[in-house]
Amino acid sequence: MEIKKLSIIIPCFNEGPTIYKILDKIKAVTLINLIEKEIVIVNDSSTDNTAESIKSYIENNSNLNIVFLEHDKNKGKGAAIQTGIKVATGDVMVIQDADLEYDPQEYNILLKPMIDGVADVVYGSRFMGGKPHRILFFWHSIGNKFLTFLSNMFSNLNLTDMETCYKMFRSDILKSIQLKEKRFGFEPEVTQKVARIPKIRIYEVGISYYGRTFEEGKKINWKDGFHAIYCILRYGLFK
Repeated sequence: MEIKKLSIIIPCFNEGPTIYKILDKIKAVTLINLIEKEIVIVNDSSTDNTAESIKSYIENNSNLNIVFLEHDKNKGKGAAIQTGIKVATGDVMVIQDADLEYDPQEYNILLKPMIDGVADVVYGSRFMGGKPHRILFFWHSIGNKFLTFLSNMFSNLNLTDMETCYKMFRSDILKSIQLKEKRFGFEPEVTQKVARIPKIRIYEVGISYYGRTFEEGKKINWKDGFHAIYCILRYGLFK
């Protein structure tokens, strides 16, 4: 597959303290084969200075291809991703959280199976490979592994990290999927729906993980875990 442009979709809510840092990291990345970067930022009606930080960054980095969109009310991460998907123009898309938990330098790791022509979708797994991982919450890791196990039961995949942020898709595939989940249900929903596509080629690669504590701004909680179970059952059993 010839890839000329990568669209980087960044859903953000109250990420004023870190949004410019992740944009700097993306700016510093040189993609293999000199692939162009398109940065699609969707501000999900933040109540802090996220919007001002992004606008200031765009003004000071006019050489970057940044598309900035805003929701007039808070709709959730999944809704922000859906907004970004609609306007993205790249051959390939990747989801990037606005915090600093994932390293944009690893886009090239995810891109390689696609450039080699063997993958249509690539997941970046936090649970495989020799990359650095911050040690945080025991029950979160158990929860993630359980959700991945349950997802695999219904999708008939053998993923090690269904809940990972780093998911890279051929754009035509992602745009063809009708997504419904507005919050953190995006991960299990898209996984179940991608798995049903005939002859889809899904790969996993090992990535780093620089996790945050709740004091540092982590937003997902136990309620989202229960909703993920609901999403796996809903989209695994029904179209």
